[in-house]
Amino acid sequence: MSGILVLEQLLNGIGYGLMLFLLAAGLTLVFGIMDVLNLAHGSLFMAGAYVAAEAHTRTGSFAAAIVVAVLVTVVVALLIEVLLMRRLYKRDHLAQVLATFGVILVADDIVKMIWGPSPIMAPTPAALSGPVELMDGLPYPSYRLVILAGGVLMALALYVLVNHTRIGMRVRAGASDRPMAELMGVRVGRIFNGVFLLGAALAALAGALMGPIVAVQVGMGEAILIPALVVLVIGGIGSVRGAFVAALLVGVVDTIGRAFVPMLLRATLPPATAADLGPLFAEVAMYALMVVVLIFRPSGLFSARS
Repeated sequence: MSGILVLEQLLNGIGYGLMLFLLAAGLTLVFGIMDVLNLAHGSLFMAGAYVAAEAHTRTGSFAAAIVVAVLVTVVVALLIEVLLMRRLYKRDHLAQVLATFGVILVADDIVKMIWGPSPIMAPTPAALSGPVELMDGLPYPSYRLVILAGGVLMALALYVLVNHTRIGMRVRAGASDRPMAELMGVRVGRIFNGVFLLGAALAALAGALMGPIVAVQVGMGEAILIPALVVLVIGGIGSVRGAFVAALLVGVVDTIGRAFVPMLLRATLPPATAADLGPLFAEVAMYALMVVVLIFRPSGLFSARS
């Protein structure tokens, strides 16, 4: 196990964590501010990945594909918000879970109808297909560096929006005390609609960026929704800063575990058994991290509600 390999996996973990942050940030805003548990958030991530892959194949432009993916997903989210979510805002979480789980099933069937049940290829931009020599002995895929840069920029933009703009101030006011905010003239309902669409746009962006490095397939939204919910719990419900820190922790723990646990297990177990158990132990490590955090911080690292 060399230092170069550790550094490479650390960068991979940070990149994965930043994509988790884009997904979890929208989830924590919707849940923490609107008090709506939206399980269909992962389906918006899947929609972004599929639309971006299709648009990139047809146009040859990755930038245009991202724009199209975000716009199409926001339109889909707007339809979901108008037709379904507005009827759920005042319902309990059980009703929200059941309704949004139904959206997941419908979304998976629609994707199968359009693209078929088999995974599709999301091409990597030609200009970003080669490696970049970060240091001696460490060539790193340039596309993954773009993911790192994009994730950091979006995190900064979201931080500024929530903490240093009038819109962010109204969002935080509506989340803290909705009746008082409405008495002060804040149109909380319209702001919440914007928060829902912002979460959808972030999920679509994460799906579009992740597409070239993961399998774009039916059910990918449900698969990544679980670690996103773990990020939500660790970071603290409603906290963008908590989501950022927790996403990096989960991303690094998961990636490092999947890379090195099988290597350690091969010292005592057959290679096939070690390969099967490695991802399982990595997943257990993610949940163990959540348990440890909740023991010392029951409301999460940076709970907005606390």
